[in-house]
Amino acid sequence: MIASGEEDRGDTMSMLELRRVSKVHGQGAAEVHALREVSLDVDPGTMVAVMGPSGSGKSTLLTIAGSLEEPTSGQVLVAGQDLATMSRNDKARLRRQSIGYVFQDFNLLPGLTAAENVALPLELDGVGARRAREAGLRALDGLGLADRASNYPDQLSGGERQRVAIARAVVGDRHLLLADEPSGALDSANAEAVMRMIRTACKRGIAAVVVTHDAQLASRADRVVHIRDGRIVDQTVPAPGPDSLLGQDR
Repeated sequence: MIASGEEDRGDTMSMLELRRVSKVHGQGAAEVHALREVSLDVDPGTMVAVMGPSGSGKSTLLTIAGSLEEPTSGQVLVAGQDLATMSRNDKARLRRQSIGYVFQDFNLLPGLTAAENVALPLELDGVGARRAREAGLRALDGLGLADRASNYPDQLSGGERQRVAIARAVVGDRHLLLADEPSGALDSANAEAVMRMIRTACKRGIAAVVVTHDAQLASRADRVVHIRDGRIVDQTVPAPGPDSLLGQDR
């Protein structure tokens, strides 16, 4: 699981591959290099935590990996598909069917209840309303929100909205989870529930990339990538310990 790809991974196909990806905003003296030749592989069933100071390029990495933004140069592959060769409609379908995205601002639809927000991606993919709702309720229950399923986003706290967004991201048959500070609005107990849900998703084969400032969340990852000034400067494997082993539940 080395970003350079030098380690022999056998026949395993990476769910996400970034190959020398750069992103430049502006031109001339106003140029800002958000990413500089970043290479990263994330295999199915693994969680990679991305850490770094504010402005280091972490969120840009996620938006490019999720096809929400195009790189200036380099190549991005999701499940072996080169995003540069895909039409806008194909990318939208890929995001809806295969990628779960947790945004910092939640992006919940205000006219839908918590359960309806979580079930919506499944219904858009043709899952029957009853089955979609049952799956949504299970996901909410896993994050301690079963009693809030009928509430609308403006009736929920910030932490509750964050958990609804996470439930929506992991429900269904997703293959890649991209999460931007998923525990940022949560207390320690709810952050622990989120960690467990992400690990459970990985256990069933999802590849996860989690941007975080939370060292406890990062300790649950299979690999921690450190980014600074748009470059990956280090990669580490968290040392196993009683707390991390409990959180990984693997």
